Amino acid sequence: METSTTAPMNGRRAQAARNDQVILDAARAVFVADPGAPISAVAERAGVGISALYRRYASKEELLRKLCSDGLKIYIGEAEAALADGGDPWHAFAGFMRRVVDADVHSLTINLAGTFTPDEDLHRDSAHASELAERVFDRAVQAGVLRPGLDVADIAMIFEQLAAVHLGDGERTAQVRHRYLVLMLDALHLTSAPSLPGPPPSAEEIALRWIV
Repeated sequence: METSTTAPMNGRRAQAARNDQVILDAARAVFVADPGAPISAVAERAGVGISALYRRYASKEELLRKLCSDGLKIYIGEAEAALADGGDPWHAFAGFMRRVVDADVHSLTINLAGTFTPDEDLHRDSAHASELAERVFDRAVQAGVLRPGLDVADIAMIFEQLAAVHLGDGERTAQVRHRYLVLMLDALHLTSAPSLPGPPPSAEEIALRWIV
């Protein structure tokens, strides 16, 4: 009688995935707090040997690219969800903003931009994320639910401003971020507002930060 090996293999894969997630969670915590930290600090926080970490990620650059890649994929997923929402345009846009703030993907941007060299996969995902964000933004503009004079780059800067808020523990930080998100959403939704001073950041200004 043939013995199936499917279950043990699946178990090993599941354990490997859990171990990898522990490393990634540790890496995010370490490098968001201190982008200049050595990779050994990640191993220490994750509770794994440095050799075990290097078996998964050959260098700090590779680990940083993985963190940013995962962040982009989360952002892309939230933008796709907003575009699939056929309900009220303002609620779809505001929901997108709230979910992205909750995911905290922009903490990676403000802390890791310029600390490593993005590869072609990251450039491709970043372009896709930007295209989707522009579609989310344009739909809200066309529905007339955003104040005049806004640009999609303004939304990116708002995400970064909120990601820079840290106060107390994670729960308190999330609470305060949402407090200021509500104020920002009110300002974005003020369709009778006067013109904003100065132009929005250009794509070149935003991209320049990623050059090492």
